[in-house]
Amino acid sequence: MSSGLSKKEIVKEIIKCGKDSQYFINSYAKIAHPMHGLIPFKTYPFQDDLLADFDDYRFNVILKGRQLGISTITAAYICWMLLFYRDKNVLVIATKFQTAANLVKKVKSMMQGLPPWLRIASIKIDNRTSFVLTNGSEVKASSTSADAGRSEALSLLVIDEAAHVEGLEDLWTGLYPTLSTGGRCIALSTPNGVGNWFHKTYVEADAGINDFHPIVLPWDVHPERDEEWFAKETRNMSARQIAQELECNFNASGETVISAADINRLYDGICEPKYRVGFDRNLWLWEQYDASCAYLLVADVARGDAADYSVFHIIKLETMEVIGEYQGKPNLEQFASILDSTGREYGDCMLVVENNSLGISILEKLQEREYPNLYFSIKGTHEYITETQAQGINNSVPGFTTSSKTRPLIIAKMEEFIRNQLITIYSSRIIGEFKTFIWNNNKAQAMRSYNDDLVMALAIACWVRDTALTVNQRDLEYKKAMVNSITSYSNTLSTTIPGMRGHKIDNAAKLEEQQQQYQDFIWLIKG
Repeated sequence: MSSGLSKKEIVKEIIKCGKDSQYFINSYAKIAHPMHGLIPFKTYPFQDDLLADFDDYRFNVILKGRQLGISTITAAYICWMLLFYRDKNVLVIATKFQTAANLVKKVKSMMQGLPPWLRIASIKIDNRTSFVLTNGSEVKASSTSADAGRSEALSLLVIDEAAHVEGLEDLWTGLYPTLSTGGRCIALSTPNGVGNWFHKTYVEADAGINDFHPIVLPWDVHPERDEEWFAKETRNMSARQIAQELECNFNASGETVISAADINRLYDGICEPKYRVGFDRNLWLWEQYDASCAYLLVADVARGDAADYSVFHIIKLETMEVIGEYQGKPNLEQFASILDSTGREYGDCMLVVENNSLGISILEKLQEREYPNLYFSIKGTHEYITETQAQGINNSVPGFTTSSKTRPLIIAKMEEFIRNQLITIYSSRIIGEFKTFIWNNNKAQAMRSYNDDLVMALAIACWVRDTALTVNQRDLEYKKAMVNSITSYSNTLSTTIPGMRGHKIDNAAKLEEQQQQYQDFIWLIKG
């Protein structure tokens, strides 16, 4: 439209722009091009859909690929809102203050690039990272400090690169009340692993649990991108970078200790337990005890806080299958009882307990119960010794000690077992923990507000299996053969008939004798 419009036409055009953000942006907004300067902003269909979502939903969470112009279309929407509505208060936060300030700068640039007759409100207060219009509307960039925006009632909160904003869970707790009077929120980001606020918010939105509207925009929503563009763009990118920057893949984008490919493979092997037993039904079993197999039980005791769990795994040593798993919050007496009864049920298997402060209490209770096969080590080391050896060594301790020295060793061993497909896992609970078990400042640990109890118990199990226990499949078969040579079984068909001497009674006695012989020598198999 030229400036030669009649007053009536100008009023009509202003009303039309105020009613339709898409029309306003495509007709009058300009954006800075690195080569051509200010050029008209012509939106793509996926950007038009975004504008409709901004109008239709109070809360939008956008999982996006990079360089799709999402920040720019958001800036244009802010420009439209500030211009055509009075007393709007918009806050922009981002992983870096400068990133938030740049978005505000885009809004200001669009505002200043409008035709003079369309500037129905002008900039009254102009600061580097904020400005206020004559109609009372304002926008400002803010840092991600704990008090950001807390004292203000917001009309719109924009969180740019939300997955990368550290401590956003706490920040959101303070910001959410500022939207209670009808304010809106747009949270946009490329993925950055799982477990952070952005991931949880998007996943819950996709499941219909929270008030956010989920939007996913991978690289190929852009009409000018094709497979040739993708191949060229990703030529020098790692799989993680591709997942994060282009494919909107949460699982593959994070720095998880267990690789995304291995997590996905393990996920495919998940199956429901055959039995859910125990007083709290939290002991999941995929296989009952088999007297011909040897087992290992490894436990990690809760530290005592409400968010922590006491856990254990039951591992079949022949196949390295995790055929049992417990995760719950029993008291110490209950947990000791569960460990004692489960260990005995699985053939008095070796029982390894992580001997933290409460772990020592559990171990004492197990010794009081005279559990026959506890794991011992030399204090201050990870060197395994038998219970008999421990009686003659002054610095022996029951259980396994996780320290700054042993922790990286056991985690590396677990990762090796998983990477080389030497262990089989059926539980959804531990695979859920793998997704949030990440590298943080070169230390493997659970993401904030998540647990790694099952992971650490499994790491100890892998270490113990590979170091303290040396029984391999060949040894086990040898021991089985030795037991079979000592005991004898009769498959002879009984020809006795009812009424004959020895019928049933003698056969039953013979079977009982054979079974007793097998039990007498089963210790050889277990090692």
